Amino acid sequence: MAKTVLTNVRTFAGGLDLTSRSNKVELSSEVEAKPTTNYGSDGYVEVVGGLASSEIAGEGQWEAGDDTKVDDASWAQFGGVGPWTVCPTGTQFIGDLAYLTKALRADYKLGESVGEVAPWTSMAKGSWPLVRGVVMHQPGTARTATGSGTALEMGALLAGQRMYASLHVLSAAGTTPSITVAVESSETEDFTSATTRLTFDTATEPGGQILRTDGTAVTDTWWRLAWTISGTTPSFLLAAALGIG
Repeated sequence: MAKTVLTNVRTFAGGLDLTSRSNKVELSSEVEAKPTTNYGSDGYVEVVGGLASSEIAGEGQWEAGDDTKVDDASWAQFGGVGPWTVCPTGTQFIGDLAYLTKALRADYKLGESVGEVAPWTSMAKGSWPLVRGVVMHQPGTARTATGSGTALEMGALLAGQRMYASLHVLSAAGTTPSITVAVESSETEDFTSATTRLTFDTATEPGGQILRTDGTAVTDTWWRLAWTISGTTPSFLLAAALGIG
């Protein structure tokens, strides 16, 4: 990937798309350096890795009035733990770069001087690792019937590795709409022997979820999303990402 000017960062928090309401997003991941220097260290500091942490900080233009606006959603999420997905180069294609984590909405600020565009700033503290992954569903593609997504060869999971999956249901329309999304794996691209690895709770309205496998080794290398939709003229917009961590 060439050097990049940030012009289309996509940010999703729970069921909220922050893209058109944000102008700065920062991700950080850190491991504590714990000192172990001793008389056998030959005069050099020695350290070992301690606890790891992650953080997402963002800011943008304040809006309020319904659940799709940053103020309403931030207050609803404040103090809660949920999924965050940040895509630094956009979500035009399946396989675009994505970072995902489960984080606590720990901070929310708003307000500025007279005459200024009303801003917001917020911070989320990671409760899970910050995982580098890929986009598995673009937010602009409406789903109205049961189906499955594009398969990607992401690789097998070694013992101790997990597949992380974030899901952001951004809108739900129709009469009694319902969607259940699953993460499947297969030995081959055609998914003739698909295995369900994760299943999100059934969603009937906007919201977000994040799941991960239990650390058991998986030899399958192909991965995809599948969904079951019901209701009368249902239609869902959603964003999703997968990553191995």
